[in-house]
Amino acid sequence: MKRSSIFLVMLYIVFAASSALAKGRLVVYCSNEPFACQAVADAFSKKYDVKVQMTRSGSGSTYAKILAEKDNPKGDVWYAGTLDPHSQAGVNGLLEPYASPMLKEIGEEFKNPATSKQHHSAGVYAGVLGYSVNTDVLKEKNLPMPRSWEDLTKPEYKGMIQVASPQSSGTAYTVLATMVQLKGEEEAFKYLAKLHQNVNQYTKSGSAPGKAAARGETMIGIGFLHDHALQKANGFPLELVVPAEGTGYEIGGLSIIKGARNMENAKLFVDFMLSAEGQEVPQRVKMFQVPTNMNANVPKEAIRLDQVKLIDYDFVKFGSEEMRSHLIDRWAKEIKPVAR
Repeated sequence: MKRSSIFLVMLYIVFAASSALAKGRLVVYCSNEPFACQAVADAFSKKYDVKVQMTRSGSGSTYAKILAEKDNPKGDVWYAGTLDPHSQAGVNGLLEPYASPMLKEIGEEFKNPATSKQHHSAGVYAGVLGYSVNTDVLKEKNLPMPRSWEDLTKPEYKGMIQVASPQSSGTAYTVLATMVQLKGEEEAFKYLAKLHQNVNQYTKSGSAPGKAAARGETMIGIGFLHDHALQKANGFPLELVVPAEGTGYEIGGLSIIKGARNMENAKLFVDFMLSAEGQEVPQRVKMFQVPTNMNANVPKEAIRLDQVKLIDYDFVKFGSEEMRSHLIDRWAKEIKPVAR
């Protein structure tokens, strides 16, 4: 056999062997920040030699996408985003139950937090709700630093606040559900009507208000404070505020989509993201969420749940489809259309 032929045969053998090592593919729907989604996808792909296709959208939008695709699922696993729409997806039969062996390393309240209580979702991180204030703008306008939810309704902050819309954002739904749990539903909607008068924009994304506050496009941005901590770490003049009355928090969901085409890789991804190694990946790109794995490093920039005043957030009640739909519909009818 000629040397060239031998070389080609050897090349084919090497190529075939490397192809045999490849372990298929995985389609991830991600509701974290795009750069964090990509970091996780790249880390999993490299570790397990799996080709990962990642699509990023907010938690509300991702739920709608999974619902629309229920008869022909395109995604395999849903990573991140507030737990409420994950819970809704589980109750509506859109998710695959999976009790990962890694749950032994996960804090008790995060092991099986979704409404169905059938291991449709696990908690992959936690984050505290609050707001950030651009201190340069505050100083320029010679205004006092707001310290509570009630402060945000004061007339001196008119047109200076951004928050997302609960119709598209899981973050904003957490704001809505937090107010109802703090005040009771009727008082909560009176509060939201007053807050509405000071809002300059309802954004689609829950992280957008913090970015706008960082750039000085608004003075105050409401959202999960780990998103705002990223902006502060990047040098923007932000002060992060945990409201004095107490506040809600999120559990980031991690779920396998029912009918996933790549089921084994979906389970492998869940195992990876529940490990300390997996939960530390977003930290490398300045995502300062609190990990749920008890062995994972907690970023020094993270606001720890045990160091702030939190409400006893009812993830089961406020993650139910009935409550979620009721509160969002009421907000859309009574708050959103009101002139300001």
